[in-house]
Amino acid sequence: MNYGLIGEKLGHSFSREIHEKLGRYPYELREIPQGELGVFLTARDFAGINVTIPYKTDVIPVNTIVIRGGKLYGDNTDVRGLIALIRRMRPDLSGATVLILGTGGTSRAALAAAKALKAKTAIRVSRTGRDGALTYEAAYRDFADADFLINTTPVGMFPHAGSSPVDLSRFPRLTGVVDAIYNPLNTRLLLDAREHGIPAENGLYMLVAQAMKSAELFTGKPIGDDVTEEIYAELLFEKRNIVLIGMPGSGKSTVGRILSDKLGRPLVDTDEEIVRRAGIPITEIFKAKGEPAFRDLESAVIRDVSDTGGKVIATGGGAILREENLAALRANGVLVYLDRPLGDLLPTSDRPLANQAEKIRALYTVRRPLYEGAADLTVPVDTTPENIALTIMEKLK
Repeated sequence: MNYGLIGEKLGHSFSREIHEKLGRYPYELREIPQGELGVFLTARDFAGINVTIPYKTDVIPVNTIVIRGGKLYGDNTDVRGLIALIRRMRPDLSGATVLILGTGGTSRAALAAAKALKAKTAIRVSRTGRDGALTYEAAYRDFADADFLINTTPVGMFPHAGSSPVDLSRFPRLTGVVDAIYNPLNTRLLLDAREHGIPAENGLYMLVAQAMKSAELFTGKPIGDDVTEEIYAELLFEKRNIVLIGMPGSGKSTVGRILSDKLGRPLVDTDEEIVRRAGIPITEIFKAKGEPAFRDLESAVIRDVSDTGGKVIATGGGAILREENLAALRANGVLVYLDRPLGDLLPTSDRPLANQAEKIRALYTVRRPLYEGAADLTVPVDTTPENIALTIMEKLK
């Protein structure tokens, strides 16, 4: 092993992709079972490694180790990555009270970053309150006026997405939230923060920035900030799902196929997946079981196809009707509304709720505001599907 990442479970990691984008050295992921870390480090069969959970606390205060002249040298690149991430949101944390959720290795990096950015107070919070941390109840009671929050716990991380470690409504003065998690791209914590109007960022930029610092340590060659920004933008585009929403007949499936071909991504058409799972057409699902049963199956499909990124997802016209669907789609996706004029929406027999012009008009009146409210990007359907796909690619890159 020349260079790589060690940890117990690494299926969620993007690190290899980031380092390989530099094209300077091979980089691998090495899963090490509990109890075997000491053997690995003693063997010194590597040139440079990054360390992730659960072993960060075992090699504190470092998370990056290189071998020079037969000796081990360490650095904590997480601190540098977290500082870079916070500085993308604001110049510093001067005078701020910062709550840091968690007591693991990344929480210590967060403490160091908060100090470096001139925070007035930085306090760790945990369920037990051990190791000098506050309990969550104590934080709610004594630090309701906190300014900034950093999550370093694994709560909300893939494959257990959908939960949040904290109730943000208990901190009404927050001006920023950072979640060190980057898979999914939008945790429940980040979605809650944005619903409260709080600027919030995931840990992807932190991951890229710390990887660039690690690469400098591995090779002894500097890497400019422009390279960090370029790799971050490239990785974000690759990892986000492109989710097409809009009225029945707006062209989601057609545009989705074109995007899939051009980007080399898998296409998931949720209506087609519903039919595959049910074993009968959508019209028969409605007839035999009713719309509620169809919506339940739709939600299950959306939840399953949204848990990882890098796809094109063409949704059914009613996918936006349930908040749980929107939360799942947003976890790893950017929602693109294909806004086709009402006069161009034609009834078809395979859509039970849109098989007559009168039904389409009624749906359009109710749903258009929902599409507009859910969309991260709205694209008018006023040209060819090919041009629409190209517009989406241009806007999102």
